[in-house]
Amino acid sequence: MNNFEEYCTQFVQTIGNKEGPVSPVITSSASFAYGDADTAEGIFSGSVKKPLYSRMGNPTTAKLENVMAEMDGGIGAVATSSGMSAVTLATMSLLSMGDEIISIGGLFGGTYSLFSETLTRFGIKTHFFDVDELEAIENTINENTKIIFCESVGNPNMRLPDIKKIANIANKYGVVLIVDNTITPLSLKPLELGADIVVYSTTKIISGNTSALGGCTVFRAINENDDKFKTQKYKDVHKFINKMGKMALIANAKKRALRDFGMSASAHASYQTMLGLETLTLRMDRIVKSVEIVAKELSKAGIKVNHPSLASSEQNSKYKKLFSKGCGTLLTIDMGTKEDAFRFLNNSKIATLTANIGDNRTLALHMASTIYSDFNEEQKKFLGITEGLIRISIGLENPQDIIDDFIKAAA
Repeated sequence: MNNFEEYCTQFVQTIGNKEGPVSPVITSSASFAYGDADTAEGIFSGSVKKPLYSRMGNPTTAKLENVMAEMDGGIGAVATSSGMSAVTLATMSLLSMGDEIISIGGLFGGTYSLFSETLTRFGIKTHFFDVDELEAIENTINENTKIIFCESVGNPNMRLPDIKKIANIANKYGVVLIVDNTITPLSLKPLELGADIVVYSTTKIISGNTSALGGCTVFRAINENDDKFKTQKYKDVHKFINKMGKMALIANAKKRALRDFGMSASAHASYQTMLGLETLTLRMDRIVKSVEIVAKELSKAGIKVNHPSLASSEQNSKYKKLFSKGCGTLLTIDMGTKEDAFRFLNNSKIATLTANIGDNRTLALHMASTIYSDFNEEQKKFLGITEGLIRISIGLENPQDIIDDFIKAAA
């Protein structure tokens, strides 16, 4: 049975319409007419639920947001123009000068740069830790710690965090936990594990076909009684809690980030992303199975493969315990040198060389010469970037065809 069978009915039934156009309607308008002054006032105050301006939300995008929130069990979601926009919206809607972030595990290069360089210019400090340094993480939390951030699977170091344990630490000290679940939609539900906010690059496996750049941030509800967001640490959110109650994080994100930074999703991208969502369950199930097969066979052929499903991986016990539905589309191979990595990539007939991941087709990229080319040696060592490292994102092709092509390319 499909690992994600429970979502098959949900997605196609929610995205399609029972009356009128079956496919979601693209509302291609930047602005909306209010009709009369009273309605305009109500829209701006939030008492009238009609579109205000596409920078703050579009009807097509709103439908995508509803599907994403339902998928993760959130109270609501905010779609954005890219995955990095989703990360920026989630963090900057909560942070102020002097605040601190604890970042755990391997990180996509763009996120690492945001935390280590850009946010530093705004007086926000980030502490970086490996996934298993839980004691050091706990000891680093202080009154300025606003956010703990981790990726569900280290990209590209493939290290696996125990999100539940990290969430327990975050809740113990009243700190917000944000999980980037881009690689593992459906496989993991971070909000159920104790996270407060989940971010996605929907450009990846969710849309799956390289046609739509996008991101999405999913929020949990504010609790009626005690809640970390009601503490003095998050006092800037209190006015939204007083006005919006359980929906406060949505309002906070839209006012503090979407409105002011303008990282709005386009209606066309939201439409294309929903088309991808309709088949996500089928694609995800096939790909996570193919990844394990390819990793195993390449390893048997003597290629240095990093994937947690392999018995040789130090992450294997965690994988079997916490990732029963797989850990996404990625694996890495290490060819030892840049020259051998280039030779492999140039010899492969199946791999498409690109910086994307989670596509319907198999993708590959040499890490050190591309995404991490301007990182120093210390940074690359922390992130697991070696001279011969190639990140592979497995697609929908026959896994045996991938195996045969890669073994030939490595010969």
